[in-house]
This record gives sequence, structure tokens and C-alpha cells, in this order.
Amino acid sequence: MDPVSQGAFGAIFAQTISNKKKILIGSILGCIAGLAPDLDIFIRSSSDPLLKLEYHRQFTHSIIFIPIGALLVAIFTFLFSRKYLSWMETYFYCFFGYATHGLLDACTSYGTQLFWPFSDERISWNNISVVDPLLTVPIIIFIIISILKKNKFITLFGVFYIFLYLGIGVVQENRAEKLGKSIANMRGHESKRLTVKPSLGNLFLWKSIYEDNGFFYVDAVRLLSKLEYCQGTKIKKLDTSNNFMGLNQNSQQYKDIERFNWFSQGYLGVGTKKNIITDVRYSAVPNEVDGLWGIQINPSKKNFEHVDWVVNRTTYKAKWKRFLDLLLGKGCKEIT
Repeated sequence: MDPVSQGAFGAIFAQTISNKKKILIGSILGCIAGLAPDLDIFIRSSSDPLLKLEYHRQFTHSIIFIPIGALLVAIFTFLFSRKYLSWMETYFYCFFGYATHGLLDACTSYGTQLFWPFSDERISWNNISVVDPLLTVPIIIFIIISILKKNKFITLFGVFYIFLYLGIGVVQENRAEKLGKSIANMRGHESKRLTVKPSLGNLFLWKSIYEDNGFFYVDAVRLLSKLEYCQGTKIKKLDTSNNFMGLNQNSQQYKDIERFNWFSQGYLGVGTKKNIITDVRYSAVPNEVDGLWGIQINPSKKNFEHVDWVVNRTTYKAKWKRFLDLLLGKGCKEIT
């Protein structure tokens, strides 16, 4: 999730164990601890663009690291909190704040290594978007009112809202999966590896991806009182046995393809742009395959050199219009 959401979650869950007199300082510590796991973004390399993908949402986001991460934050924050709190109070506020981070990230589709070091599987429950103001803004309001009124009931109501919203996301995900299967069946496809994920900032417009006969098929689905789909497109699935056959299998670029495939959970497509491998899961418009990021293979590079990281920054204004059109149902229809 975005930093604002992470800080808000850490603050409101820290409020649940604070008393009325200490609700402000507890919120501050919870907020700081809720943000702390994302300090892993500083683990990166100028020569290896995939290093940041391997370590972001890794050990700092693991369940087993929560007590350690909370301890590190508590040591840092105790420098100013000791005027108001005991050491144990500081630690528990930090613990509750830190514990929310990885679990919240796992609710998105990006993937979080919750069970590191025992498993490198990227957990992604796909029931909320990476940015969702309908979730975050009300939580911030609950936090502020709780502090001003010194009323724990408002805090608990805010926590109830969180679980209610996440629950709605699970229901919507199930509806999106059923509709995605219906789209595949309508086309006579088997819908292998069907995945659905909410589009940016809402739970009403979702992206549906499924694999059939060497292609990924991408559509958008609208989940209101009626279930509608918005016709999408397809992209050829990456096949290292056929694509980039001239690439040395012992080269770093070939190894980087495998690393990027792990990060993208196998959703790699090869588009029309020269030598670019795209993460099919993410696009600005949910029924398109114009990926937000990818890697570019350069056959002229030496065997020890890494791939190039590419980011799609083109025509955002036009994409934003197409996104809003889909959100409003333009071009979408029910399956007959």
C-alpha cells in the first residue's frame, strides 16, 4: 500500500491499546512503526535494477521479523517518547504499528514475502488496490477524531470499518473471478491461472487476466448491481525456450529474466516493443496490456551485464480518460 495508508493503519491499531491520555503519542509511534518496513526501498543497486524488487517487501515485511522490526523502531523512538511512556509502552505501540504493514501489503496484488526466510513465495490476496482513498481517508478521519475527542470507541469503529472494507474486497474478488471465468468460457477458453485485481482507487472496476494457449487475455470487469465486462486484448506469454533464443543461458540477462518472472509471479508478456518483457499484472487501464514497467533485453551486452529497467510514462492524460470511461461503464456490457 501507499505510505499514507501504512502510516494510518499503524496509528489506528496502536490507538487500540492506548489510554485516553496517551492516545496522541501512541498514534505517532504507531504511524512511524507502520511506515518503517518500507525503509527496504533503500536496498538497491545502480548496476542491478532488479535488486530493489528482490528486497522490497522481503525480510522487513516478514511475520517473523515483526518483533525485531518493532524493537528497532522502539529504540529509535524512545529517545523522545520516554518523557511520556515507559519502555514497554513504547515497544508495544511500535509492535502493533509494525505488525500491520506486511499484512496490509499482502492484501494487494504486488506480492509480499510474509513467510521469509522459510519461503520466498509472494503472498498477494488481491482484495484491495495499492492506493484506495475510500479505505484510507475515512481511517485518517477516525484517527483525528479519536485524538481530539480522546474517545476509544471511535478508534474501534474505525477498526471495524477496516475489516468491513477488506471483507467487501474479498466478496468483490470472488464476483470478479466468477465473471472472469464466464468471459473465458464465452470465448471457448480454459481460463488457466485466472487472476483478478482491483484497479486503482476502487473496488468496482477490476482487471481480469487468464492464460490460454500461450497468451494472456486481459479484460476489465465492473462489479456493481450488474456484472459487466469491458472487452480487452491479449499479449503473448513469455516463453524462454522460443523468445530470446540467441541469449546465452549463462548470461546475467538470462538470469534476470528468471528473477523478474519470480517477482511477477509468472505473468510476463512479450509485446510489440523491441525486446521488452512486460509485467502483465499492472497497467494504467485495466483492460489493456501496456504495462507500467518491464525489462529490456539487449543482446549486445556482455554476459555479466544486467537487463535494463523500463517504466511506461507515456500518454497518461489519454489513459486517465480511458480509465474513467471504463469506471463509468462506457463500452462495457453484460455477458449474454
